[in-house]
Amino acid sequence: MASLADRYNDPSLMPHLFEPLHLRKVVLPHRILVSPMCQYSCVDGLANDWHFVHLGSRAVGKAAAVLTEATAVTADGRISPQDLGIWSDAHIEPLRRIFDFIEKQGSIPGMQLAHAGRKASTSEPWKGGKPLSPDQGGWRPIHAPSPIPFNEGYQVPHELSPAHIHQVIEAFAAAAGRAMKAGAKIIELHGAHGYLLHSFLSPVSNQRKDGYGGSLNNRMRIVCETVEAVRKVWPQEYPLLIRISATDWVEGGWTVQDSVALARVLGPLGIDLFDCSSGGNVASARIPVGAGYQVALAEQVRREGGVLTGAVGMITDPAQADQIVRSGQADVVFLARQFLREPYWPLLAARELHQEISWPLQYERAKLK
Repeated sequence: MASLADRYNDPSLMPHLFEPLHLRKVVLPHRILVSPMCQYSCVDGLANDWHFVHLGSRAVGKAAAVLTEATAVTADGRISPQDLGIWSDAHIEPLRRIFDFIEKQGSIPGMQLAHAGRKASTSEPWKGGKPLSPDQGGWRPIHAPSPIPFNEGYQVPHELSPAHIHQVIEAFAAAAGRAMKAGAKIIELHGAHGYLLHSFLSPVSNQRKDGYGGSLNNRMRIVCETVEAVRKVWPQEYPLLIRISATDWVEGGWTVQDSVALARVLGPLGIDLFDCSSGGNVASARIPVGAGYQVALAEQVRREGGVLTGAVGMITDPAQADQIVRSGQADVVFLARQFLREPYWPLLAARELHQEISWPLQYERAKLK
C-alpha cells in the first residue's frame, strides 16, 4: 500500500469518495460516515424507537458507518438528562437491536463514548441548552480538570482528584466493553468540543499543577491513559477513533500544532483515525464557520501527524466531499446536519458522482438508471 507521502506526490494514487477503506479488520464500503448527533431523547440513558429510526434510516441510506450520539460513560457525564448512556449493562440490549439492524443494511455500527465534564447537566437545545440545577432535573457536582466554569451561569466544576481521574478512565474502558457486547464495530472517543477529555488537553481549562496539567505531555496524559485502557478491552480487529477539536480558536488555547503532536502520540497507542472538529471549549471564541471550514485542520493533522483523518463541518455537496478525499485532505468525511436533511445522502451522492452503490432491494424501483 502506498504511503501517505507517496499519495500526496502522485494524485493517481489518491482514493475517491466511494472507494472502500480498511480500518484494521473492518472494511468501510466507502468514505461517508454519519457523525455523532445528540438527540436528547432518552430516559435514563436508554435507547428507544427514536434512536432505532434515526440511526437505522441512515443505514438504509447506505452510510458507510453510523455512529451513535455522544454516549455517556457515567450518569453524571451526560450533557443533558436526556442523553444516551452506556454506563450500565441495562443499556446493552436496546442498542443491540439497533446495531444489528444497521449491520444488516451493510453499514458499520459505531458508538461515540463521551463524558461531558464541565458542560454537563444542561437542558435540551430546544429548551435553551442552559445549565440545570438539581431541582430542575440536573445534578451536582460536575467535574473538570480545574474549577473553571465553561461560561457565565454554569456550575463551578469540582476538580477531579487523581483517584477520580482513574475512575473515569475505567468507566471509558467498561463502556467500551458494553459497546462490544451491544454489537458496535467502531468506537470513537469524544475528545472535542470542551467536554472532559478536551478540557484536560487545553491550557484554557486545565490549570492543574500535578501530573495531569502544565506541560503538553501532562495535559495529554488522561487521553493517552484512556486510549490504553480502552484498547485493552476493545478487540484488536476493530478500529478505535477519536474526535478532537483541532483548535480552540483562541490565543493561548489548544492549537492545530498541539493536535499534530497528539496524533503522533496516540497513533502508536492504537488510534486508527482522527475525526477533526474544532472549538467548543471557549464560549467567546470567534469561529470562522463556513463551507468546509474545518477541512484544512484535518489536512494538516493528516499530513504532519502521519495519521488517517476525517473531515467534518459544513460538508454538504457530493463534489465537495469527493474532492476532500481525492485531494488528500482527509480519508473520510463525517456528515451531520446534511444527514438530517437527507437520510439517503450517499445514494444521491453516488448518482451525482456516477459511482455504483447498492440500493436497498425494497427501494430499487426508485433508483434512476
